[in-house]
Amino acid sequence: MNLKDRTELAKNGIMLTPIFTPFPTLETARLLLRRIHVDDIEEIFILRSDPIINKNSLRPLITKKEEALDFIKMIEDMVHQNEGISWVICEKEVPEKVIGHIGIWRLMKEHYRGEIGYLIHTDFQGKGMMTEALKAAIDYGFNQLKLHSIEAQVSPKNQPSQNILERNGFVKEGYLKEDFFAKGEFHDTILYSLLNKIDKNWGRD
Repeated sequence: MNLKDRTELAKNGIMLTPIFTPFPTLETARLLLRRIHVDDIEEIFILRSDPIINKNSLRPLITKKEEALDFIKMIEDMVHQNEGISWVICEKEVPEKVIGHIGIWRLMKEHYRGEIGYLIHTDFQGKGMMTEALKAAIDYGFNQLKLHSIEAQVSPKNQPSQNILERNGFVKEGYLKEDFFAKGEFHDTILYSLLNKIDKNWGRD
């Protein structure tokens, strides 16, 4: 489906109708992006409870493994309901060990648009792995899911995430003042987006 086809569908009020069954496993040169499962609870707990890994995130840290299990269930429910898709990131050589996660988790079906989010363990940052995962997810979003655009919302304090997005073709489109409430106060958000015109010169993280 090309831009003209998507435009015609949108004009006729026909929304995006994603189906995530069978679940799409993605591969890059070094990574495997696979479906999350209950056995990943230990790594998910570490990823979402460690203050160093989450130092640039406004999301509250989880404190119990039950909360990691709730996160896994939330992801699975989202996939079952075709409301979004998320993968855990693993090295190909160690597919059972989760080192991060990435997903197009908020689909605006009537606009053929989705929001991407991601997190990777600090041990694997600065090695280009997040860019590999990001490119794979974007490729799926544009070429399989048939999105017209992908957005990302980032805290102004999260410079590493801004750098990754900009090096991979995302454009800063807006600055939202105090639109997000977390940790007892309001925070600003930077809005990035990428249109379905893939830049072949994406960079490293």
